[in-house]
Amino acid sequence: MNIHQAPRADDARPSLSTEELAKGLGIKPQTLRAALCRNGEYFGIRPVKAKNRFLRWPADAVERLTAGEVAK
Repeated sequence: MNIHQAPRADDARPSLSTEELAKGLGIKPQTLRAALCRNGEYFGIRPVKAKNRFLRWPADAVERLTAGEVAK
């Protein structure tokens, strides 16, 4: 992977859909989409775009956010 290339969602790392992450956080999926549109992230967590153009969020995002960790 090139250093300037964004990570791909189809690699081996587990990920969640926007709906799955929202459910795990107890928020609406649109909250994630709106934050991504405004800030490019949701509390420091950035999704990657899969080949099918859907967003995939890191699977550990729920644990990190509920533990009070904010990615930098």
